[in-house]
Amino acid sequence: MESRGNPSAVALIPARAGSERVPGKNVRELAGRPLLAYSIAAARESGVFGAILVSTDSEETAAVARRYGAEVPDLRPAELATSTSPDVEWVALAMAGRDEEIFGILRPTSPFRGAATIRRAFDRLVELGERADSIRAVELVRQHPFKMWVLESPTGNTELMRPFVDQPAEGVPYHSMQYQALPPIYAQNSSLELAWSRVLDGDDPSISGAHVAPFLTEGYEGLTIDYPDDFERAERLVASGEGQLPQVDGFPPT
Repeated sequence: MESRGNPSAVALIPARAGSERVPGKNVRELAGRPLLAYSIAAARESGVFGAILVSTDSEETAAVARRYGAEVPDLRPAELATSTSPDVEWVALAMAGRDEEIFGILRPTSPFRGAATIRRAFDRLVELGERADSIRAVELVRQHPFKMWVLESPTGNTELMRPFVDQPAEGVPYHSMQYQALPPIYAQNSSLELAWSRVLDGDDPSISGAHVAPFLTEGYEGLTIDYPDDFERAERLVASGEGQLPQVDGFPPT
């Protein structure tokens, strides 16, 4: 799979079983295949990874992962598979004893992130070299944080709110400006994260390091399935031909 004399790399696909908003989403079928299969296929087709590992706490998910060509060395311990478990914990566990120079986190919830997307991000990280510890998928926000509010404690019979972002001392408040007048702000999506493995070293390991480069997703690359209606949207995109899924060839359906 790995080619072109690039730094060695491993794909890490997190697929814990305990999704609260969409139960069983990692193995739920989209266009006749489990969601997980598309990230495995994209990683394989990208040609940049020497190994594809799935991190899961579920025997069922592990069986699906192996069926579609990924490795599952061991099940993730339950204490590292809660809804609040930091990613760095399972990543460090997956990378223990490995010597790849780069790891990539490819979440199954981004089925339209294909091989070309991964290659584009990988090539950019390699190009940046020592100037960046990692590269992370982002997109322009639709709901601008300058227009967000925090609810205050009730005062009498009226519950008030305050702007989430401090406002200018004079002039038009940010929350009353047009979107186009506000500074561009980007939100991370779940499409991908690639990092030099050195970010896991030392006393304060992380999955990103201190210097994070942007990877601007295009089209539906950054579409994330987090809610039931996201699945419905993904199905519509596939049916209309607007959304292109990675090809899952040579593997039997579940």
